[in-house]
Amino acid sequence: MRGPQLGELWRIAWYFTEAGAFVFGSGLAIVPFLHGGVVDDFHWLTERQFLDAVAVAMITPGPVVITVAFIGFLVAGLSGAVVSAIGVFLPPYLIVIFLAPHFRRWSANARVKIFVAGVPAAAAGAIAGAAYVLGRRAIVDLPTAAICLATLALLIKARKIPEPIVILAAGAVGLLLR
Repeated sequence: MRGPQLGELWRIAWYFTEAGAFVFGSGLAIVPFLHGGVVDDFHWLTERQFLDAVAVAMITPGPVVITVAFIGFLVAGLSGAVVSAIGVFLPPYLIVIFLAPHFRRWSANARVKIFVAGVPAAAAGAIAGAAYVLGRRAIVDLPTAAICLATLALLIKARKIPEPIVILAAGAVGLLLR
């Protein structure tokens, strides 16, 4: 069996570097961007594979890197996993390394403060977009809708439960209901 073509690895590297450079917010903020490219544009994964990749990654530390590495692995094996993980991680890493020394000088700038004040609202919108993308594909029947609503109620009521535990418990309930 031959390994992935060099051209495909470059395409994976470029796509995930764009994702790392242009998507801001939490780990879930990248989901709509990834879905658009991985499922809709490049057809690297099916809807089910994409949902599985996101679900597996959400129970691990560093869900963004795990998600893209898992996607890269499914597309092009180990080299795809390495290239995609480096691609998504490198832009924010370089931005931090090169901009951090100048942060104190810029932090007093009124325009920077206004920009930073808008970031949480944008991140909330991106997370809502991720919830929509994942929800419309994952909530497919009454048991999945019940699990979703129960999980949402639990997270609103008891805010200190770690997300991996909630996800594992919801998965266990899903197994029991099937």
